[in-house]
Amino acid sequence: MRTKVKIKRLLTGVPGLDELLGGGLPELSFNLIAGEPGCGKTTLAHQMMFSLATPERSALFLTILGEPPLKMLRYQQQFDFFDEEAINSSVRFVNLSDETLTGDLDLVLSRIIEEVKNHKPAFVFVDSFRSVVRAATQNECVRNQLEHFVQQLGMTMTSWQATTFLIGEYAEPGDVNPIFTVADGLIWLRQSNHVNSMVRKVEIVKMRGQATIPGQHSFRINEEGIKIFAPVRISQTNDEELTPRLLFGIPPLDDMLGGGLPQGFSLLIAGPSGSGKSVLAAAFLAEGARVGEAGVIAAFEQRPTKKARNPVLAKLVADGSVTVINTSSPDLSVDEIIVLLINAIRQTKATRVLIDSLSGFELALAPTFREDFRESMLRLVTTLADAQVTVVMTCELEDRYSDLRFSPYGTAFLTDAIIVQRYIEVESRLRRLMAVVKVRASEHSDELREYTIDKNGIQIGDMLIDQEGLLGGRPTKKRDATPPRKVRSSISRT
Repeated sequence: MRTKVKIKRLLTGVPGLDELLGGGLPELSFNLIAGEPGCGKTTLAHQMMFSLATPERSALFLTILGEPPLKMLRYQQQFDFFDEEAINSSVRFVNLSDETLTGDLDLVLSRIIEEVKNHKPAFVFVDSFRSVVRAATQNECVRNQLEHFVQQLGMTMTSWQATTFLIGEYAEPGDVNPIFTVADGLIWLRQSNHVNSMVRKVEIVKMRGQATIPGQHSFRINEEGIKIFAPVRISQTNDEELTPRLLFGIPPLDDMLGGGLPQGFSLLIAGPSGSGKSVLAAAFLAEGARVGEAGVIAAFEQRPTKKARNPVLAKLVADGSVTVINTSSPDLSVDEIIVLLINAIRQTKATRVLIDSLSGFELALAPTFREDFRESMLRLVTTLADAQVTVVMTCELEDRYSDLRFSPYGTAFLTDAIIVQRYIEVESRLRRLMAVVKVRASEHSDELREYTIDKNGIQIGDMLIDQEGLLGGRPTKKRDATPPRKVRSSISRT
């Protein structure tokens, strides 16, 4: 039986790309980085090149009729991955524009082969054909010559003992092009504008010999370079022990939940504006800090560092008990939020997560990601559940007094538990009610309890007796003229 030849995989140095590739880039492969102008092709190539190249295994970057090396380096050196000391030692740039301007593409190919033979690089990058392509669209003879040149270049690159990359501007990958057939790997970058936002996505269209993650995945270009938000994969653990319960630190509410919220559950707190959703969620993080559990918050409305808005959260953030992820970036994607959350959870070993709120979360997303918000929420909740953290999410509802709804997005079924807050009007005053609607696979209270909010937080009373039919339906029979006794509890236990 023949022994399989094992192909070494190279780590690209681009966050998220190795995961999409299925573990890295195959060594000695011929790859095409394609996409429209401005989508990040050259930046991606440079980021990989500076990460892969060493003095012993150098890289050769050939520019045909793209940007001159000096102009290109002027802008690329703004990124953190750029290493000036690597120039002419690990990385060498060669400009072939003079040969290309002669119109003799065979001469260009000969020069490329000559440079490769002279320097014997481990990595070869060829960028790009934009001017030649423009000419080919107007001249049939040039078009045929270009196709022959690209095909010959591809065949030649596959014969080199080097990992090679061809960077070019092409139409969609479904178009017929000989270079697509020759290439071992095809990395496609896209960008699209939606209203005032721009979304960048990458797709591994093809990669021979290994399983890649299919689909288009969002990425961002910042001072660090390109960061791809690949789906987060978390190993599963089989825990046969009883699931512990996490407390809110508000005894009446913990009792209503059946002894607290089971660890690893997701809880939706739904209610109208001003009902105290964020205050209740802050109590959950505060109780975690009191017992030594770290928390992470993704805030899409009010910044938790503002003491005047939520002093409990501001204190938790200030003393390091709670980590706030950056949600201020424009054109957010759900994958980006998931990556930011998981990274923060792993760094701080957090067990409690707050997303405040789903309403703000939806508005913070780029328009193209709002179209499949339910699917996005499913990925978010599932990933956090796999990470074995307990998640509290807030969601604003329009209070219709007698209409008990749990989510405007139809996502209530995704959560393991639901707490609903609402208002009732009594003698020209608004009073707040709270109920535990659902705790999956667990007994819980079905009581409607009145609560108040003061400087110490949430105060929950006994079950409300509906003597006047204020909650809808027929009035209940009057049991006692004495009002129900209020049992009060505070969240200020830190």
